[in-house]
Amino acid sequence: MGICDAVAVAKILNATLVIPYLEVNPVWQDSSSFMDIYDVDHFINVLKDDVSIVKELPDEFSWSTREYYATAIRATRIKRAPVHASANWYLENVLPVLQSYGIAAISPFSHRLSFDNLPSEIQQLRCKVNFKALVFVPHIRALGDAIVHRLRYPPGETEALSSDYLRVTTDQNDKQRPQKFVVLHLRFDKDMAAHSACDFGGGKAEKLALAKYRQTIWGGRVLNSQFTDEELRSQGRCPLTPEEIGLLLAALGFDNSTRLYLASHKVYGGEARISTLRELFPLMENKKSLASSEERARIKGKASLLAAVDYYVGMHSDIFVSASPGNMHNALVGHRTFENMKTIRPNMALLGQLFLNKNITWLEFRQAVAEGHQNRQGQLKLRKPKQSIYTYPAPDLWTVEWSM
Repeated sequence: MGICDAVAVAKILNATLVIPYLEVNPVWQDSSSFMDIYDVDHFINVLKDDVSIVKELPDEFSWSTREYYATAIRATRIKRAPVHASANWYLENVLPVLQSYGIAAISPFSHRLSFDNLPSEIQQLRCKVNFKALVFVPHIRALGDAIVHRLRYPPGETEALSSDYLRVTTDQNDKQRPQKFVVLHLRFDKDMAAHSACDFGGGKAEKLALAKYRQTIWGGRVLNSQFTDEELRSQGRCPLTPEEIGLLLAALGFDNSTRLYLASHKVYGGEARISTLRELFPLMENKKSLASSEERARIKGKASLLAAVDYYVGMHSDIFVSASPGNMHNALVGHRTFENMKTIRPNMALLGQLFLNKNITWLEFRQAVAEGHQNRQGQLKLRKPKQSIYTYPAPDLWTVEWSM
């Protein structure tokens, strides 16, 4: 949530914020800009009474580029901002640079502002950015609306997907009652599987392949590598496989009549890996099954835009569940909490222990899952020290009223 923190830091410093530059993720390799993903005019307008925001630098600072900072040590670049730095740190270390040069570039900036000991107005501003100012660009919202509509009002077997997803289908709506649907965020991509250092049943060849991938992407520096698979699973550190998340949903009472939307990028193991999940939930859909190639053309091959569509659909579902913690899980949990929407938070440690028990019966598994998830289905959880305000927005937002 670096964007929200950037606005907060600009407020702390009483500075003008330039629309942030997004780094290219080494795994996703997507160069989409902030303006490709978010409605910039909406962003600036919602925050106009809080922080001054500009789309690009004034001409007098046009020299301040990424290339400029990459070639030498520059007095205007702050590159050692501590993780979870305090407001005072910015006032003591960044404000003098601003006062001397009129500009300061902070990079890297991920997780560079504390979640604690900040004025309430700063905490509330961070949430205002996250929950109100950040809105996807129109074509992402339009595609998301089309997908949500097709989940609510499934087309008949003979009906083709319409390329005009802005067309109002009132006749169809009159004939059908809207159906409920669940969004499953299946974060079981190769990078997640590799980074977890867990054993997913692929034998020695799979272990070697994932270890090689860890070395390529992270230089082998993965904390989980020092633990055994049993230790990782019992501590809840392993992402749920498609089979495991299917069993969790079945144990919670979902069945073959449940409409399931699969929010995912590239599932590790491909279609074969999700075959069991599809057998359990034959009404499972995804972007490809619900939108034509023409509709998906503008987001094809762009991981950030694909994720944005899934996020949008996730915010319009009746229930959201994620197979593993991560950025999207954390963001959606917090956003849905803010909107008072139901979210199932898997008890990863409990599930890891249950799946290690090879003698457990289905009845025992179902009872243990039900008991272990009684308080993990959307109940409000108050933020604890050091926890993210974006995942746990209460109690910071109990008395907030924002003017838009």
